Amino acid sequence: MKKMSLIALLALSSLAFAQKIDKIDKLEKVKNSNDKALLVKSDAADLEAKKKAAAEEKAKLPKPYNPKADAQSDINKLVAQAKKEGKNIMIQAGGNWCIWCLRFNQYVQSTPELKKLVDKNYLYYHLNYSPDNKNEKVFTEYGNPGEKFGYPVFIVLDKNGKMIHVQQSDVLEEGKGYSLEKTKAFFNKWIPQKS
Repeated sequence: MKKMSLIALLALSSLAFAQKIDKIDKLEKVKNSNDKALLVKSDAADLEAKKKAAAEEKAKLPKPYNPKADAQSDINKLVAQAKKEGKNIMIQAGGNWCIWCLRFNQYVQSTPELKKLVDKNYLYYHLNYSPDNKNEKVFTEYGNPGEKFGYPVFIVLDKNGKMIHVQQSDVLEEGKGYSLEKTKAFFNKWIPQKS
């Protein structure tokens, strides 16, 4: 009988131990679930803060894209001007909705050596892509580079209007902005060739 009681006691102890482990597991799951909920709330708050900061930055930057422009007509005029001036045409495709497009424009305009390099060698055009005006015909003519690379994307035309290069912009980035050396190298590589 003592053996039976001992076995019963061991069985009850094992059952109680298993129930305690199960309870601990459940508490751990609840804790992990709460931790995940806090993490999700924290991530959501971080995301909202980043969105707000980007919106504030975007509001302060110049808006160089004109959704109402007749892009084909504008580019035709630039080709005629480029022939006279011996410059290439730098098309920065994107839109006022695109923070990186606005950042690049601001970076070039506010960095004296880049502005001088661009003004000397290029006629610069901001080709709009937005819900208001997707400029589908113009983008198709250049192989729809925004679909492949995103925005901004750069289309370089020679003085005769022939496309000589398409450049994605992410290779010019550094941190939360653009690299001076990479951007200068890009502009220098596509300056007009002297005949």
